[in-house]
Amino acid sequence: MGKKELDTRFARFGTVSFAGVTQVNDFVDYLEDGRLMGTKCNHCGLYFFPPRAHCCQCLSGSPEWFEVTGEGRLVTYSTLHYAPAGFQADLPYTIGLVDYGQYKVFGRLSPSLGEDALHVGMAMKAKADKTAAGQVTYVFEAA
Repeated sequence: MGKKELDTRFARFGTVSFAGVTQVNDFVDYLEDGRLMGTKCNHCGLYFFPPRAHCCQCLSGSPEWFEVTGEGRLVTYSTLHYAPAGFQADLPYTIGLVDYGQYKVFGRLSPSLGEDALHVGMAMKAKADKTAAGQVTYVFEAA
């Protein structure tokens, strides 16, 4: 019997890859195609971002993918001047939480947005992006 190949697509995501293997590795392929995706439970309808392979509410293991599109509203944000291991070279950077109604998405805000331009409640949109090292990621921009 042949050795099964390890699916390591998640190692191409973000600044520091904490999980090289996951059941939702398709997330990385979608980002490489310019699409930010989450999952929705086919059983109870709960939305997840980051994507999950299993629902924490009903324990179903049959999610479907959905695209994070349209405008969300900035709930909160913070500019980091200290960072965990692996992220120090990116300092300072701004992170935020964006509410899309049925789900919320946490991530970095585009470096092109100055902190003076930010305000809670502003319209934001997600976009696939690349880190300085060429890894796939996503950021939020003003809508």
